[in-house]
Formats: sequence, C-alpha cells, structure tokens
Amino acid sequence: MSRWPVPEPMRAALAQAHAGAAAGEVPIGAVVVKDGMVIAAAHNAPRGLNDPTAHAEVLAIRAAAAALGNDRLDGCELWVTLEPCAMCAGAIAHARIARLYYAAPDPKGGAVEHGARVFEHEQCLHRPEVYSGMGAAEAGALLRSFFRALRSS
Repeated sequence: MSRWPVPEPMRAALAQAHAGAAAGEVPIGAVVVKDGMVIAAAHNAPRGLNDPTAHAEVLAIRAAAAALGNDRLDGCELWVTLEPCAMCAGAIAHARIARLYYAAPDPKGGAVEHGARVFEHEQCLHRPEVYSGMGAAEAGALLRSFFRALRSS
C-alpha cells in the first residue's frame, strides 16, 4: 500500500477499470483532465466494440477531442491505470497531451518505460511529462485478479 493517497483522477480511472472488468474487458481505465475537471472517461472495450484500437486511452482521447472540439488536447492530462502500449503512446503524442500519469508498469506491453519507449525516439514530435506509480497496487491487483479468473474458467 502506498503511503500517499491516490489522486482523484486516478481514482476515476480505477473506477473505469472496474467497469471494464464488469463488462468482460481487460480492466484498464483512463480519464482526461483539463483545468482540474474530468472531461472524458473510458475503459478498454475492444471486445465489446469489435475494435482492436478501442483501448481506454484511445477512447478517452477521442471523447476529450470531441468535447473540446479540437484534435489537440493542449494542457490536458491523461490518467490511466496501466502503462500505455505503443499504439496508445503514439495517440498521446499526436493529441499533444501535456502530462501522462499511469498507475502500474507493464513490462510486457508497455511502451513508455518499457519496450519501445515511444517518447524517447527522435521521431516523436511531442513528449508529455510522465509520472507513474499512483494507484499501482490497486491497478495491478485488479489486473492479476482478472487474468487469474480468466485462466481458471
């Protein structure tokens, strides 16, 4: 257990992850925050939407862009429960997200601290500030529980 409280936006992302698990999706949640307000929230939905790109981050970015009427999310923060994959990191860069906060690291599929390390490439034209670890214990436990139940069914 962390000695620091989990910030409210990460709590909202964790709530989305729980909703995703309840829908039978891999439990990852994301919210986009602008000026301290949550303007978009989503959970993974590739199975429900029959869309392999329907990751929580992509869906939240799409909803935020629609809410703001702009494809550039300048000044926005993305809070997500798992380290983004390469596709999502690319979407974060293209959306010009100012700050990325993620809970749990993903050594297998992550592309921020692990794997492709998208934001470190010279070709990456926008690099958000990155913060990790807030809510990692809860996010990790939710993912482990989901996959444990999947393997036993």
